[in-house]
Amino acid sequence: MKRRLATAVGAAVLSLALTTPATADPGTDAAARGHGGHGGHGDFGRATLTGFASLPALTFVPGSEPSGSQLGTEPVNGVTPPFAGQPVQGFSGIVRRGDGTFDVLSDNGYGGKANSADFLLRVHRIKPDFRRGTVRVLGGFDLSDPDGHVTWPLTRADRKLTGADFDVESIVRAFDGTYWIGDEFGPFLLHVSPSGRLLEAPVPLPDVKAPENPFLEGAEPTLGRSKGFEGMARSVDGRRLYPMLEGTVSGDPAGTLRINEFDLRRRVYTGKRWTYTLDGADNAIGDMIAVDRNRFLVIERDNLQGDAAKTKKIYLIDLRRKDLGKTLVADLLDLANPRRLGGFGETFRFPFQTIEDVVILDDRTLGVLDDNNFPFSSGRNPGRPDDNEFITVRLARPLQADPRVYR
Repeated sequence: MKRRLATAVGAAVLSLALTTPATADPGTDAAARGHGGHGGHGDFGRATLTGFASLPALTFVPGSEPSGSQLGTEPVNGVTPPFAGQPVQGFSGIVRRGDGTFDVLSDNGYGGKANSADFLLRVHRIKPDFRRGTVRVLGGFDLSDPDGHVTWPLTRADRKLTGADFDVESIVRAFDGTYWIGDEFGPFLLHVSPSGRLLEAPVPLPDVKAPENPFLEGAEPTLGRSKGFEGMARSVDGRRLYPMLEGTVSGDPAGTLRINEFDLRRRVYTGKRWTYTLDGADNAIGDMIAVDRNRFLVIERDNLQGDAAKTKKIYLIDLRRKDLGKTLVADLLDLANPRRLGGFGETFRFPFQTIEDVVILDDRTLGVLDDNNFPFSSGRNPGRPDDNEFITVRLARPLQADPRVYR
């Protein structure tokens, strides 16, 4: 389907949303005012597509090393590995920079520890242009451990981190400019400098180990393969992290996911924990971001793509409620598109297998990106690898977010 570019009027609106967040009252007591979902005013209503931009699937880091040598030589969705460079793909976490640019985290590469040893873990800096419908890659940095904080063997002698070392899926920026990254293999928390240098030893989650955990030592894992920290939010005051598992811990009810609290000053888990219940046990989450002190946005998705996709939703949750009070703020398979942005019809679908990035742009506008699983996923056009798409979505009513979410 031919994609038309957004109108100049739409681009101007989006430019404001990207650079100047709307002033909003902190939403600390929003649930008490009836925004808590069950028992409140219910779902927000239908959201609207306000911006569309895409980065072609066949985009590679200039001058980078070859990759994909462990994928074989048979074509996948019309693309034949191995590749001459490192693909700019797998966007699994996003950080808003406040100047119209974003940091986006690529995940472990090709989907598993066994096939991603030549994929370098990287944070890319991108800038969407909604007027032209394009995304520019402005640079980025690789993740590395030159100081030896990782005590088990790494894939590379130069200690650049690869997709065989960690499966990085979530990222936040602390107020000091450093980054915290959530990993699925441990699961671990990784603390890196603004240039990607590991600053301290990976922090494990007590009593939870995935099959890839280097300290498993023959014991039974308590988590499924690559089911560690998929989403992670930073508290609005910058003092805590809220990493969220993608898989159910052994012994927990099926379809439930743990959210833990981590104290950034003391570098310890506080012992506080919440339970998120999926709409279906086969679903997964894609990302989590703070709205205020108690409320968070969570992407929940099924594992389907294209016409088969049924669940691609963004929920508002409240940690003060026992059931977290899930309130639907946007159904990504049913977005109004009155301006027919991107060359699509009046109903826009975001039909990707994995949607793993959400960012608050202003009190009624969210940015959402897919993880294109290059070269494997083909949710937009069967037989073709998915692009990295960046959309903006206007909610039917304000979030009443704490202004500190824009820091």
